[in-house]
Amino acid sequence: MDLAPLHFIGESIAVEFDQPPVLEKKPGRPDRFIWRGETHVIVALLSEWHDYERRGRMASNMRPSHAAAATQRGSWGVGRAYFRVRTGAGRIFELYYDRAPKAVDDRKGSWVLYRELGESSPAL
Repeated sequence: MDLAPLHFIGESIAVEFDQPPVLEKKPGRPDRFIWRGETHVIVALLSEWHDYERRGRMASNMRPSHAAAATQRGSWGVGRAYFRVRTGAGRIFELYYDRAPKAVDDRKGSWVLYRELGESSPAL
């Protein structure tokens, strides 16, 4: 199945887990997310990937050997975990968990609904 972006969303969402994640900064796929007051139940994980690349001023604050290891497994507050999911209504979304802390007094990451995908039409 070839997928193409239907809508860029880029909005914060709340997520729910049937079993709380063991590691707060590596939560895994949620079971549900709430977007604009509507609960979307996730019925299938279509793909998952991680991006631990350091950007901006964070890109140059490590020794090269440590930076190489951090790119593979992540370091505190850096990186995103992406999930492509299908909901019970048959819609396909990509969401991600951003490990960056929001503020000094809020060190948890945040969830973002990145975009909605749909089947692409073959080129004529």
